[in-house]
Amino acid sequence: MAAPDPGRWGECGPRQPGRLGARGGQEPGAVLGAVGMMDLAYVCEWERWTKSTYCPSLPLACAWSCRNLIAFTTDLRNDDQDLTRMIHILDTEHPWEVHSISSGHSEAITCLEWDQSGSRLLSADADGQIKCWSMADHLANSWESSVGSQVEGDPIVALSWLHNGVKLALHVEKSGASSFGEKFSRVKFSPSLTLFGGKPMEGWIAVTVSGLVTVSLLKPSGQVLTSTESLCRLRGRVALADIAFTGGGNIVVAAADGSSASPVKFYKVCVSVVSEKCRIDTEILPSLFMRCTTDPNRKDRFPAITHLKFLARDMSEQVLLCASSQTSSLVECWSLRKEGLPVNNIFQQISPVVGDKQPMILKWRILSATNDLDRVSAVALPKLPISLTNTDLKVASDTQFYPGLGLALAFQDGSVHMVHRLSLQTMAVFYSSTPRSLDEPALKRPRTTGPAVHFKAMQLSWTSLALVGIDNHGKLSMLRISPSLGHPLEPKLALQHLLFLLEYCMVTGYDWWDILLHVQPSMVQSLVERLHEEYTRQKPALQQVLSTRILAMKASLCKLSPCTVARVCDYHTKLFLMAITSTLKSLLRPHFLNTPDKSPGDRLAEICAKITDVDIDKVMINLKTEEFVLDMNTLQALQQLLQWVGDFVLYLLVSLPNQGSPLRPGHSFLRDGTSLGMLRELMVVIRIWGLLKPSCLPVYTATSDTQDSMSLLFRLLTKLWICCRDEGPASEPDEGLVDECCLLPSQLLVPSLDWLPASDGLVSRLQPKQPLRLRFGRAPTLPSNTSTLQLDGLARAPGQPKIDHLRRLHLGAYPTEECKACTRCGCVTMLKSPNKATAVKQWEQRWIKNCLCGGLWRRVPSAVPESPRRAPLSCA
Repeated sequence: MAAPDPGRWGECGPRQPGRLGARGGQEPGAVLGAVGMMDLAYVCEWERWTKSTYCPSLPLACAWSCRNLIAFTTDLRNDDQDLTRMIHILDTEHPWEVHSISSGHSEAITCLEWDQSGSRLLSADADGQIKCWSMADHLANSWESSVGSQVEGDPIVALSWLHNGVKLALHVEKSGASSFGEKFSRVKFSPSLTLFGGKPMEGWIAVTVSGLVTVSLLKPSGQVLTSTESLCRLRGRVALADIAFTGGGNIVVAAADGSSASPVKFYKVCVSVVSEKCRIDTEILPSLFMRCTTDPNRKDRFPAITHLKFLARDMSEQVLLCASSQTSSLVECWSLRKEGLPVNNIFQQISPVVGDKQPMILKWRILSATNDLDRVSAVALPKLPISLTNTDLKVASDTQFYPGLGLALAFQDGSVHMVHRLSLQTMAVFYSSTPRSLDEPALKRPRTTGPAVHFKAMQLSWTSLALVGIDNHGKLSMLRISPSLGHPLEPKLALQHLLFLLEYCMVTGYDWWDILLHVQPSMVQSLVERLHEEYTRQKPALQQVLSTRILAMKASLCKLSPCTVARVCDYHTKLFLMAITSTLKSLLRPHFLNTPDKSPGDRLAEICAKITDVDIDKVMINLKTEEFVLDMNTLQALQQLLQWVGDFVLYLLVSLPNQGSPLRPGHSFLRDGTSLGMLRELMVVIRIWGLLKPSCLPVYTATSDTQDSMSLLFRLLTKLWICCRDEGPASEPDEGLVDECCLLPSQLLVPSLDWLPASDGLVSRLQPKQPLRLRFGRAPTLPSNTSTLQLDGLARAPGQPKIDHLRRLHLGAYPTEECKACTRCGCVTMLKSPNKATAVKQWEQRWIKNCLCGGLWRRVPSAVPESPRRAPLSCA
């Protein structure tokens, strides 16, 4: 073991990396090494009820999805000591709003597994029953199970979704490259099973305690094909198992009977569909014995294998093993390699072996092993797909350490160690007991008597920047993990780490909440600018695909700093404007079938960009108005969206004289030629539709009955657009335009725009070294973000009327209709559509699964005049 440098014990920086310490005490300086590396963000625990109690289930299962949804299990015990197996699903931004499901499992739930989209969940129990849970109405707090399978009476010990063939590799060494294609490359990886045309077939695979492997396939018709086969001819007890996938489309199963004296066996599983039936073929692969069992000094010290995990689902060549006694453990990391088979000299003389003709065999080789440790209670593996080579063992001693290269080990003494996943060197340590004062010396930390609170289940987030743990009291803890464990980071390098992971989430579509945990207010401005620079370097086609995602990412970043919080409204408004523009343009149809290559929407954009006339009627003359003809009922149904466009144009023009105030929402639009061009195109479309159906036009309250409000606004909007359009040189608005905008409030009544309300989530209110204590089922009274109170329209009084942000319909102060809200931006809309027009339904279908910002929906109860019950917020 690499001994820590005594001269560094008193420093506040990280310690030198080394192997895990010996059992019986922590390494000197371990706590000092944790400063700034792992810290507690919040704790959420259950309230004690009089008639029922939530208690940790045995075993305790936990899973973290790429949408930052966490699922975990408990048992609900009533006064009669009856147990109900519960599955709890929560969003990390609102952990107190936990959704509890009575699972219907008769025995203890042994496995939970999210699919790669993060929208479906598998649960399996000790009676062999497997259930597939999906969102009801695409709501994150409403779940239902419609399909499943069962191996009756045979407990499930391992469970996984079949691989869909999508694998993206992160090239950390190319994090400074300009192209996303160089940083993140698609790896050639075959699905476990394909349908006609190469489409991956959905389904799951499970391993039972009696040595059976069962595969269930979901056909497009909804039918489930299930098949069960023995792993090998001689079936034996399987106490532990794990599942991984190979690039060739095969499945590898690792199995152990729980005894360290027995070999860990590996099997190749091939799944196919023959004559509408699922077929399973198995093949035995090389096995291994743990190194500790071959050491005479340790042969009987670790009698049981307690943890068996592949390092990644798509990395079947590397496996992590943990052998334990009642009080101690030992961890080993193994790798499967191809090695040349030596050929006897006699055969060499008869038939010389040249080059690639040398026979090869597969052999397990140990990569690293720890010293004796306290008993390991849980293991969490990284999901970040960083490719590793044999030379990566030296990474732990380099100047950088990426979270995707680390795994977490929880011990029964209450500590959590982040270690390199190949060398097993310790990079950071966290104690899960009651946080001590920062002024208290680490070496004077008192030891508690009795069994320590420790994690029974853990999961790392999909970027490995956060870790969730469920302890033996059922309490949930959320930990931050530094972007570079074991080494202090300069601000510039820390910014580069976070930027690289944000780009990864932008490309994959994964939620980036765990990255926001590490963004300090001073970083926000630089991150937003760097993110925009990297985005503009990409090809136009890729920019178009990522255009909405980068706006949502910028909005979530700007919430974290009082200097940039005003931009949150601007980014969300731009998302809304882009959505309205694409929807209204899609309603336009060419008058003749044999049309040229350009669509009516493209011709509209081209003509409006070419003609800079301030007269809206002169612009209309150049358009084919027959392409704008729509059904009268459709036009009337779109009136609320058209009204918003008109109101927003009026608001921007009135704001022009005050453009020097960056705290006013809409400020960035005044210099955004692209957005102003979109508004100008929409004004032309609205003008044409108004000739067909005058009642669909935006309604303005003017001081003069003869005033043409649409022409006035279009004229001023065009003058402002000319000042900042992309084609010409940028210039400041002239005094005449500013004067005319100053007179607008005396000509038209300026309506108050309903901006998105300030989010009630946690991430913008979390402070380093100040963990929050929360309770499940009770909304906390969060400290208000003072910067949002300075903005018009963001501070909402309890009795103030609310609005449907997507339909632009007023809901009243206390809406009676059932509503749903976005888990990220707080956007609110009605759950059920009140509209029957096809065009409006088309608009609503865009947001059936996700919000404008890409966040998930959650059902919110109908508002009542009484104030909701809230729990006081305290430091953990």
